[in-house]
Amino acid sequence: MDVSEINKRVIEQFRAGGEIDGMHRERLLLLTTTGARSGRPHTTPMMFHRDGDGRLLVIASNAGAPRDPDWYRNLVAHPEVRVEVGDHAYRATATALTGADRERAWAEIKAAYPFFADHEAKAGREIPVVELIRSGQFATDQ
Repeated sequence: MDVSEINKRVIEQFRAGGEIDGMHRERLLLLTTTGARSGRPHTTPMMFHRDGDGRLLVIASNAGAPRDPDWYRNLVAHPEVRVEVGDHAYRATATALTGADRERAWAEIKAAYPFFADHEAKAGREIPVVELIRSGQFATDQ
């Protein structure tokens, strides 16, 4: 099964509210970005981290690939995104952390999830850490 088929299944399971094969639901969100070239919506399941300040962060590690993931390139072009976490869906603005803020968050993430240090070593690039700042609600949000 290819990645797009796995993602499709995970998205369906997430939205159905049940168990998600091989994943921890409490660490998973769905991020819908607008395609940088196509302008079409793209939904990607991904792990998130709440930092010590309570911010919702996603990590563009691309499993240690040398290039940024497509979802990251999309949000750089179109930072307005849709976030689905738990039973809530809302609009957000995606902002890549920079400088000391990024370094502090990245150190915290690697301490909590050591596999990200392996991704960093494999990637040979600075892995973007992105804050998802809530900007509005959808009808599904209570």
